[in-house]
Amino acid sequence: MNRTQLGPALRELRQASGKEAKAVARSAVMSPSKLSKIETGKVTPTVVDVDRILTAIGVSDEVKSEYMAAARAQATEATAWRLVRRLGYHRKQQQIKALDDSTRLLRVFQPSLVPGLLQTPEYVRAVFGRKELGEESLARAVAARLVRQQSLYDATKTMRFVLTEPVLRWRLVPPAMMAGQLDRILSASRLSHVDIRIVPLASPQSDVPAHSFVIRDDRMVTVETVHAEVTVTDPRDVESYVRKFDGFAATAMAGDEMRRMIEAIRDEYLNEGQAGVSAS
Repeated sequence: MNRTQLGPALRELRQASGKEAKAVARSAVMSPSKLSKIETGKVTPTVVDVDRILTAIGVSDEVKSEYMAAARAQATEATAWRLVRRLGYHRKQQQIKALDDSTRLLRVFQPSLVPGLLQTPEYVRAVFGRKELGEESLARAVAARLVRQQSLYDATKTMRFVLTEPVLRWRLVPPAMMAGQLDRILSASRLSHVDIRIVPLASPQSDVPAHSFVIRDDRMVTVETVHAEVTVTDPRDVESYVRKFDGFAATAMAGDEMRRMIEAIRDEYLNEGQAGVSAS
């Protein structure tokens, strides 16, 4: 099976399952019209589209493996942010949540921003506020990310985060809010299925961060660039990201040592906020 045959094949799978197109589209977080275009071959599905459709249909691991192999024939895909904006950032968050729900091992590397799953509402608003959205679109995007964060508390998953120290010091929000954001990270670090590590600036390194990325199980990597989100599915390329993640994880602070570092930076923010109040 090649990528051009995927759509009709997916339609046959759905019909054999007895599920209606509207129900599958809803579970796959896409419009019925998009699913229809995929099934009729008018639109070539992305790897993420195929993953979500197969999950919504409820196929066996063997069948899913076959169809995903065909989807991965084009190993790298890029979705321009302008298209995401047209779709709606709230819709994008719903799609990411669908991926989160089907992921058992999530690995996140971030050298610049607090990862979405760990962000406070104030921080989320600051992140989306950079995109110059209207107030309604901004509110919907924030709400969708907060709903997505529910997966952080799913103890059946393993979640690993490696952040560099600048993430803790990059001031997207005022000092008091940054202190609250660091408290949020500290709280999440105490969940039994969550591992958060910080790469301190003082540690000698043999690698450079380059950019953030997210590894879902060992099947998919997403990378955010300035103009687009890039999806990587070739196993050889995925493995290179796994090696990079593991390399930084090995040099990072973990456990109580990591928490002491975050607490010290949080206290700096709190002291700064108190000094500002006293000065006023």
